Amino acid sequence: MADETTAPIGRFDHIGIAVHSIERARAFFEGALGATHRKTVLHASGDFRLGLFDLHDFCIELLEPVNPEGFLAKFLERRGEGFHHLTLQTPDLETKTLVLEEQGVRVVDKSFDNPDSIDAFISPKSAHGLLIQLGQTLGPLNNRPYWEGDDA
Repeated sequence: MADETTAPIGRFDHIGIAVHSIERARAFFEGALGATHRKTVLHASGDFRLGLFDLHDFCIELLEPVNPEGFLAKFLERRGEGFHHLTLQTPDLETKTLVLEEQGVRVVDKSFDNPDSIDAFISPKSAHGLLIQLGQTLGPLNNRPYWEGDDA
């Protein structure tokens, strides 16, 4: 039986893809892949917009910069359009974060105070170049966290 340090940290929730324009990218994600656009919203920070697409319950989150000085604009300038992050639904995130840090994993941008958005990020420096978002709250398609079960 897995203990706290060897149990899976969570379940896949969505991927984030950096794009210059959500509207221009829609043609591919809707037309070529058959994804359904659910909504586009401005992130609470005001730095970027999120375009949420449902591909048979697989969530694709397109990220478009609004602030030309923000992290996303800088990301696109350095790396171009493409994969930005992977998000895992993670129960008991504060505890899991402590366990990760005890293991030497660099966890950044921890946000535990807003009940609508409890998340943290595993730095790419600790994850072989991959930015991993850990989220305890509802995913972008409002999918209930897996640990609540279907009858919650």
